[in-house]
Amino acid sequence: MDTVVKPRYNNVMSHLIYFFASILLTSGLFIMLTSRNYIHKIIGLGIFQSSVLVFYLSIGKIKTGGVPILQEGITTYTSPLPHVLMLTAIVVGFATLSVAFKFNISNL
Repeated sequence: MDTVVKPRYNNVMSHLIYFFASILLTSGLFIMLTSRNYIHKIIGLGIFQSSVLVFYLSIGKIKTGGVPILQEGITTYTSPLPHVLMLTAIVVGFATLSVAFKFNISNL
């Protein structure tokens, strides 16, 4: 007699962060493409950048992983690379938005 293997469904709450990031991404892109006001376009760009950061930070966490240093006997580590790259992206995004606001103020 064959046993039926039931599919494993993940928890809906675990995918909620991906849904939230996609809503942020589409709303930021929509604001950037449809608005004629330069300030609104900059705000849309900020929302778009934030959604990418939320997405990458959400996929960078391993539930069973530990800290790469300070603990002995752990075989699965959480990679610090996505977090470091997103910290760099935050700084670059802040600089980009600051320059865009400065250009907007100087054109007024």
